[in-house]
Amino acid sequence: LRSSFLAAGAALTGTAASASPALAQSVGDDAILTPQPWATTLGQPVATNPYGQPSKYERALARRQSPGLTQTAAASVSFCPLQGLFGIITPSGLHFERHHQGWYDVDPAKHRFMVNGARPEFVKTPKVYTLDDLMRLAPVSRMHFIECGANTGMEWGNVAVPTVQYTHGMLSCSEFTGVPLRTLLEDCGADLKAAKFVLAEGGDGSAMTRTIPIGPVLAGEVLVAYGQNGEMLRPENGYPLRLVVPGVQGVSWVKWLRRIEVGDRPYAAKDEAIHYIDLMPDGQHRQYTSIQECKSVITTPSGGQTLLDKGYHTISGLAWSGRGAIRRVDVSVDGGLTWAEATVQTPILSKCLTRFTAPWVWDGKPAILQSRATDETGFVQPTYGQLRAARGTRSIYHNNAIQSWKVAESGEVSNVQVL
Repeated sequence: LRSSFLAAGAALTGTAASASPALAQSVGDDAILTPQPWATTLGQPVATNPYGQPSKYERALARRQSPGLTQTAAASVSFCPLQGLFGIITPSGLHFERHHQGWYDVDPAKHRFMVNGARPEFVKTPKVYTLDDLMRLAPVSRMHFIECGANTGMEWGNVAVPTVQYTHGMLSCSEFTGVPLRTLLEDCGADLKAAKFVLAEGGDGSAMTRTIPIGPVLAGEVLVAYGQNGEMLRPENGYPLRLVVPGVQGVSWVKWLRRIEVGDRPYAAKDEAIHYIDLMPDGQHRQYTSIQECKSVITTPSGGQTLLDKGYHTISGLAWSGRGAIRRVDVSVDGGLTWAEATVQTPILSKCLTRFTAPWVWDGKPAILQSRATDETGFVQPTYGQLRAARGTRSIYHNNAIQSWKVAESGEVSNVQVL
């Protein structure tokens, strides 16, 4: 069971081999000695399931809405079950959702995408593209994480929500396929020397619009994407077209993308002038704070799970940074008093989730598990004390503090905050 752990152990070990778990005893186990029905009968034909679905035994692994957040039919959020995922890629059906005006299943034949300039001199030849026009161009595919700026937001106010799905579940990672926005701007004759920003406009009822600096556009990082994880985008993820802006908060990854405007100044759109801003200790607002800073979280063991016995266990989690690749993750089992370097698994990609693991032998005594990530710029994930010293306590967005999980003597794991 993913919510249970048959082994676990109170010191980090240098290698897994130094604390190998005992092999399960199979003597007398009817599940291995007696042929099961599925091994002696015919299975179902392919035609009964033309689009593959998870096993019925995995139905508990699902996106969930938080009972503590206001939900309406139009504006809503669902959280990704990070505790049950492997590797770094999020299945499309479990990708977190954030909608400002509900989701749509748009007819791709009727969707249009336009490029224009704030002034005529910014774009020589404004154009309107169909989806077919875009898909005729050479595609690129890249893996990136997307994180809502409000991810872990409830923790600012010492609200200890129970599981990693609710603390960090507005986070997912996919392979996105599309056309670099720079390619389309060049196709329209945009003046990329005069351009300083672009405005991305969505076609949904909330009129979601966001200012994007020209830097990542010129670098070829920003994609006008139609594909996700080897297939077309799902409707709740912006089908048939969305913007991919690696490393920045998810609200800038505009869904149902209909227009890009080239300009020379920030646009102060409603969702960047009164929303998605940080209230600082002196009462001022920190605006256009798009970058998602270096962050990590242990996903197993984590809140709501239970260790069934002391002994060997593998700690596993995710790390990411909006400024580049993860270079190191350290893990502590004593609330940050001591740290040991975790194993960072490949692939290690820029602005992408990175999986880390660390062996642990639990002695049955209370423990506090933490992870601390460092990215390629040298930025080290802060403690809550360090973050609040710089940002105060009244923010909602961009909480990248170290997450702590308390393991009780009973083996139950819960959410706690350590300064």
